[in-house]
Amino acid sequence: MSIPSGMRSRGTIITALGLTQIMAWGSSYYLPAVIAPKVAAETGWSLAWVVGGLSLGLLVAGLISPRVGSSIERHGGRNVLAFSAVCIGAGQIGLAAAPSLAAFIAAWLVIGLGMGAGLYDAAFATLGRLYGHSARSAITTLTLFGGFASTVCWPISAFLMAEIGWRGACLAYAAVQLLIALPLYLTLLPRRAPQRSAVSDMDRNASAAPAGNPSFPVVALLATTITLAAVISSTLSVHLLSILQAGGLALAVAVGLGALVGPFQVTARAIEMMIARYHHPIWTKLASASFVAIGVLALWTGMPAVPVALGFYGAGIGLESIARGTLPLALFGPSGYAKLMGRLAMPSLIAQAAAPSMGAVLMQWTGAQGTLAVLGAFALFNVVLACGLRWLLGRNRGILLQLG
Repeated sequence: MSIPSGMRSRGTIITALGLTQIMAWGSSYYLPAVIAPKVAAETGWSLAWVVGGLSLGLLVAGLISPRVGSSIERHGGRNVLAFSAVCIGAGQIGLAAAPSLAAFIAAWLVIGLGMGAGLYDAAFATLGRLYGHSARSAITTLTLFGGFASTVCWPISAFLMAEIGWRGACLAYAAVQLLIALPLYLTLLPRRAPQRSAVSDMDRNASAAPAGNPSFPVVALLATTITLAAVISSTLSVHLLSILQAGGLALAVAVGLGALVGPFQVTARAIEMMIARYHHPIWTKLASASFVAIGVLALWTGMPAVPVALGFYGAGIGLESIARGTLPLALFGPSGYAKLMGRLAMPSLIAQAAAPSMGAVLMQWTGAQGTLAVLGAFALFNVVLACGLRWLLGRNRGILLQLG
């Protein structure tokens, strides 16, 4: 893969994408957690529908993700990511101006187009298209930036809402997308995708999987384990505080403990970045699934060390973000990577759209302990899937150079 002359430095591009990831997540996925109660209180709209706008947006994101991956594979990520900034910005303007619930939901559908074209999977695909096999470290670094999205944007959202209201906050985020993120994409990313006619020095020196068509059993198993991890994390991201309160903790204590998840995510990603050169990403996947299972089951048993349980869970979902980007690249190589990422993202995003509602039903029918029991069973099954994937790769060395 030859890198176009005049392309910005690797560090510049990764930093720019990292900052835009923080802005994209904060302007979309993490926004309802702060503004939804205020929106419902001021407008009289159903809180379930106000929050449900995000779920519908994620559904749209999942449906367009294969098209996004194919576009990045053919043309690179510049135009796709620029499109995401325009959609998120336009959707935020729509939220701010929404005179009715129907208009509010429609704005979320536009934001959903932006999420599908601009969150992790699209950014990972862009890095894979730019740097080939050597994109692993870039992907890991990008997740370090993304890990700060809620930490940075929740306080900003709360401040903006207090100062200029929720509609003003949406307009501010629209300005960030259209006046900061969009110019960064258009200025720093190359106009054309790198050519595949030659192999760069970085690709020659990187440990690489052979190019070729992905094995269907491996892809299916990989998609299943990524989707199951998304179900667990999406459910707990919405219901964790309620689960902790059901265990007898006061709201302030539950919030304080829940805040531990983010730092453990970032810590696990930082450690992974330091040791990634010594192991294959399949081991990152195995560690992720195992840590999530330990954390969820520890919460279910009611053990007193809740911070330890949340630490394992946070570390697990932090590593999962890395594994979902680096494992497909290591298994199948950069040829077709962007297209494959789009295919893998579709079931994961659709599952994320449905998981919070399914979790609410579980909470109503089985209570907090029953919900944790179901999620614990899912987490254990995901460990089995990850082990099965490792076994399958060991039997199909034609698609794997080294397991490390």
